[in-house]
Amino acid sequence: MALLNPPVKSTSPVRVNLPVFLCSSLLILLMGLVTVLYPTASQLWLARAQTWVTAVFGWYYMVLMVLSMGFVFWLACSRHGSQLLGHENEAPEFSYLSWVAMLFSAGIGIALVYYGAYEPLAHFLQPPEGQGGTIHAAREAMAITFLHWGLHGWALYALIATALAWFAYRRDQPLALRSALYGLFRHKIHGWIGHTVDTCGILVTVVSMVTNLGIGALLVKAGLNYLFGLPQTPQLLFTLIIIMMVVATVATVVGIEKGIALLSNLNVGFLCLLLLFLFITGPTLNLLNGLLQNTGDYMSSVVAKSFEVYLYSKAEKWQGAWTLFYWAWWVAWAPFVGLFIARISRGRTIRQLILGVMLIPLGFTLAWLSLFGNTAISLVLEQGQAVLGQVALSDPPMAVYKLLEYLPWPTVTAVFTVIISFVLFLTPVDSGTLMIANLASKGGTSEDDAPIWLRLFWAIVTTVLCAGLLYAGSFSAMQTAVVVAGLPFSVVILLYMVSLYRDLQRA
Repeated sequence: MALLNPPVKSTSPVRVNLPVFLCSSLLILLMGLVTVLYPTASQLWLARAQTWVTAVFGWYYMVLMVLSMGFVFWLACSRHGSQLLGHENEAPEFSYLSWVAMLFSAGIGIALVYYGAYEPLAHFLQPPEGQGGTIHAAREAMAITFLHWGLHGWALYALIATALAWFAYRRDQPLALRSALYGLFRHKIHGWIGHTVDTCGILVTVVSMVTNLGIGALLVKAGLNYLFGLPQTPQLLFTLIIIMMVVATVATVVGIEKGIALLSNLNVGFLCLLLLFLFITGPTLNLLNGLLQNTGDYMSSVVAKSFEVYLYSKAEKWQGAWTLFYWAWWVAWAPFVGLFIARISRGRTIRQLILGVMLIPLGFTLAWLSLFGNTAISLVLEQGQAVLGQVALSDPPMAVYKLLEYLPWPTVTAVFTVIISFVLFLTPVDSGTLMIANLASKGGTSEDDAPIWLRLFWAIVTTVLCAGLLYAGSFSAMQTAVVVAGLPFSVVILLYMVSLYRDLQRA
């Protein structure tokens, strides 16, 4: 089908969208200021807010993720899957390999290093139900870990990216979060409805970036403590946050083609090297068997676990800290990752985008979690290395370094992990800052990026909020902020599905 209303290259400059910019920046700066001035009260309020959201909206998050995954699967298999996201016969902007690398790096990156050994051990030793430390607990731990990192989250990314790309490249709308509601509200999206959606998107994106920054700083700090014995003080943590954000901001200024694409390729290479090292030097045959078993357990239990709310057990607190946190985290990441994927996917079909997002990064993610998780669990369950489990529960960022002690050349691999943690942190913040700045702008075309000063502003805001949340309660405060901030944008995701469905029916 021919493109409706082919876009004409705009000569208008990119300008700040004042309603979106002022509302989002004031809300985020206020949040950061309150957490810095009143850390104890902020931690208490955040904890109460998470408890309330878990109790009242836990079922809602579960249903949202199932609906999103079902909609994406239907879309890929339907006749709409062959629709091109761009002009008729338009070639993709990026090569396939670069596109795949950017898909992976923009999605999760550094969280794999943080949770790879820690999360399986945590579920193994402290499961939501039953006794920990058993063979059954080991299998359940890997199935739960796969659930949290599996199809649900990547389906959400694919949904947002498809909706944004469709309305930007086929309906000549700006590449902004508001545009995906064009199928419902038409030109009303350029008024208060659009301002509200973009403001909400900026809020959850900043919170998700703050969590990413916190994970990166905690991993680097733990690595420096492991290698050089540096004390893990708040001063060191705040210094690392500032240094990492300065480097990320410089990378942002470089631009998407030179900066993000290069870092994405480096990220994938570094992760592959570390995973290959673990596979060769670890219990290779056991890891192969574990990957096969984990995949089977996940596929056979994914439907049941997608609706698991632990109704007759006392696992509500566990579910709020793990499953609901992950669902809210995927929701909070979705605006920025969806925007970025849409930005790099012009010229692809809907089916290519969905399958590319859901299968390629997912395969590597599950392989990583299986190899690291099974190695860690095997060391504790079969080799009696209980200290590894104790470290994981008491100091999660140190878990990956402690695991590497049981493999050859632990010092070399620890140095390499610190470098990986730093580089993996850069790409999501790099692309995330760029997308936030674009959301707070107007004018230009879908391919025009916001001015540099606006990117610098949002990098500073992210740093301030990260420092405030860490000061208010370490990483737990960040987790709580994600769960609370993700709730409003989840309503927007439901509207996206209705809007995209209605517009595709007209195509």
